[in-house]
Amino acid sequence: MEKLTQETVNFTEKNIDRIAALFPSVVTETKDADGKLKRAVNFDQLKQLLSDEVVDGDECYDFTWVGKKQSIIEGNRPIRKTLRPCKEESKNWDTTENLYIEGDNLDVLKLMQNSYLNKVKMIYIDPPYNTGNDFVYRDNFKVSKEDYEEELGLFDEEENRLFKNTESNGRYHSDWCSMMYPRLQLARNLLTDDGVIFISIDDNELNNLIKICDEIFGEVNKIGLMTIQSNPRGSQASKHLSNVHEYILMYSKNSVLLELKGVLKSEESIIAYSEKDENGRKYRLLGLRQRGGAWKKEDRPLMHYSIYVNPISGKVSLTKDKEYCIEVIPMRPTGELSRWTWGKEKLLTEIDKVIGKPIRRIGDNDAWDVFRKDYIDDELGNLKTAKIKTIWIEKEINYQNAKNELNALFGNSEMFDFPKPTYIVKQLASMLFYEEKDVFLDFFSGSSTTAHAVMQLNAEDGGNRKFIMVQLPEETDPKSEAYKAGYKNICEIGKERIRRAGKKIEEELKAKSKEGELFKDEEHKTPDTGFRVLKVDSTNMKDVFYSPSQYNQQMLLDLESNIKDDRTDIDLLYGVFLDWGVPLSLPHSTENIDGKDVHFVNDTDLVACFEEHVPEEVIREIARRKPLRVVFRDSSFRNSPDKINVTEIFKTLSPETTIKVI
Repeated sequence: MEKLTQETVNFTEKNIDRIAALFPSVVTETKDADGKLKRAVNFDQLKQLLSDEVVDGDECYDFTWVGKKQSIIEGNRPIRKTLRPCKEESKNWDTTENLYIEGDNLDVLKLMQNSYLNKVKMIYIDPPYNTGNDFVYRDNFKVSKEDYEEELGLFDEEENRLFKNTESNGRYHSDWCSMMYPRLQLARNLLTDDGVIFISIDDNELNNLIKICDEIFGEVNKIGLMTIQSNPRGSQASKHLSNVHEYILMYSKNSVLLELKGVLKSEESIIAYSEKDENGRKYRLLGLRQRGGAWKKEDRPLMHYSIYVNPISGKVSLTKDKEYCIEVIPMRPTGELSRWTWGKEKLLTEIDKVIGKPIRRIGDNDAWDVFRKDYIDDELGNLKTAKIKTIWIEKEINYQNAKNELNALFGNSEMFDFPKPTYIVKQLASMLFYEEKDVFLDFFSGSSTTAHAVMQLNAEDGGNRKFIMVQLPEETDPKSEAYKAGYKNICEIGKERIRRAGKKIEEELKAKSKEGELFKDEEHKTPDTGFRVLKVDSTNMKDVFYSPSQYNQQMLLDLESNIKDDRTDIDLLYGVFLDWGVPLSLPHSTENIDGKDVHFVNDTDLVACFEEHVPEEVIREIARRKPLRVVFRDSSFRNSPDKINVTEIFKTLSPETTIKVI
């Protein structure tokens, strides 16, 4: 009977497995710090296998910094931690599919690898900008409290994760890069094949962020950089120029599979559609002559041809006759021969949308040109969309609007420093083709703008998107408005914002529509405004679980259980979720069978019983339900024969069930 590992994936081992499959000769052995043999890769030999010349250390294009290798190791290193449920701080625990996770986001991203591999449609993050005053995560550093405080850092009793990265720090850019690299590595694993990541950033680390993302996601998967006019009045804090903008960097996991929706045209653009056809459809006229690059006749000679216009109706033809007697060739006002944007075949298929018009008088004659009708809607009456622009200047993106949103919820606009408007996240999410229960992740969630935006977007279009917020419980400044209002850390602000925003959305929906009138789909009457709170904690298992060889028989008897005494069944259940790759949002219930508590996850996707000495009849009843997976405690069975008996029962009653123990 297989035992669950109760620790995160060891990516170093997985990567060695992949290399061994391709190049078995480069896998060798070395000794670890304890002198034990372990697998390793002979990188010199691997380099030689990948080169048709002798590898002697020639220079190559590379992006590196002090600590880069250590940051990669940190991202690959497994951890022995878990997520513990916190029902009392959650909303609609039993029905919600949203998550709010408290803890270091590097730990959380590692813990999510099994349950959310290739399952996240969109990631939006607003990480520290590294302005010289930002707190950044200090991974794998061990310093004394005194030294830490000298660096103006925040002291965390457990991990010492945060420190203030001032410009006087000799590793100013390196520390920021080392923080971001492993997190983005792990985040990429979570994206669906057509998933995307958006990262807010300013000038301080933009260039480094692009280079990091080019490495992790691939330069070919860089979709673009959007410039956001976040402060139209300009900031006077910068030394020389008044900054009015920030950026959003966008990468896909696989640009070949990425499809983006356009956005509805602006009011200014709609005004241009001033013409109407005989059916009342609005359109605008666009010149058929190529006016951009490659406009010369020589560039596309087959697209230089004559079009003949009926001077009475304006209709066009490729054949000259008595009705179509006005010849028009593509020509610039300077007299240079040009070309059309359409070839002859395209023109013939769309000829009803083409019209000739006189544009000016030359002596006693009219000079004619040819135009195509660009309709504001498609054949089904749906308004056409446009590609989202790389420069955003809409008034809704002004970051003052974010303050206004917080003020509307808390009665105080100073509850959080530098929040983002929900409009930005909604616009980004609206670019993606929506599928049922798409997952949206923000692992620098701050004030929970992303959660608010996802709920609002669902309320507007009847969607069923799900969010996962991740935030370190960073303490608020005792002098801040948030602290004075009773919020001792950022997580308390984020969770309360989701509660208040959800309540406001529900009230607005009730005010707008009678029951059932807002959305035709019965399932989408009210969006999911709840969330399950989970908190990072040490593993559920005692040390003996991981290193039994270090304990003698008497010590094992004294320990009795390999599970920590303060852990509940629900704690153990969520540990199994993480280990077995089960989504943390699945519904679960508890049923008492012959005096033993049995937990059913999503009906029979997973059945767990953590009771001591589970009788055979309970095991048979579980097997009769034919679960996909079942897990017990190791101590659920008195001895090895009992375990063998369990295996035989399932072979008979539910042979497809996978059985594991903790």
